[in-house]
Amino acid sequence: MKLSNEVVLRPRFQMELQQNMASILEAFQKQKELQNSIVVSLVDEHIFLKIPRAEQHIWSPQLHLELLEREDGSCMLFGTFGPNPRVWTLFMFLHFLVGTAFLGFAVWAYSNASLKEPYALQVLAMGLLLIGWFVLYFVGRMGKKAGRKEMIALHLFMKDTLHI
Repeated sequence: MKLSNEVVLRPRFQMELQQNMASILEAFQKQKELQNSIVVSLVDEHIFLKIPRAEQHIWSPQLHLELLEREDGSCMLFGTFGPNPRVWTLFMFLHFLVGTAFLGFAVWAYSNASLKEPYALQVLAMGLLLIGWFVLYFVGRMGKKAGRKEMIALHLFMKDTLHI
């Protein structure tokens, strides 16, 4: 699996599989019962692959697979790598908080500028928030890099299970 250096924190991929959805789900169900190196969770046509809790760290990724059955009996598989949903939710909340605060300070600075009042404090705060956003982005990139080996392990497990 090739991971590019694009600005992507949650890599995605898709594959066309010749197996039908039932056989794919059955293969993952068997793997769930036969091994314990990867945690397999099945919910309808969604498969979640995770590292066991004892081996996880804050940046441990999970692989979410979604199956879409086609009319000819084959399947489309859509995969998304991402951090633990709690970590992802925290990151999105922090991004939202920084973005909202930036807009608030921008409106405040504009109002002060329109009223010919000093607005250096608001511009400084906007600069600090911009730096904070970059810090969040690079922390996310470092987390992705820290979980790279586990991402590859999850991807190989998926390929081995599907025999591709």
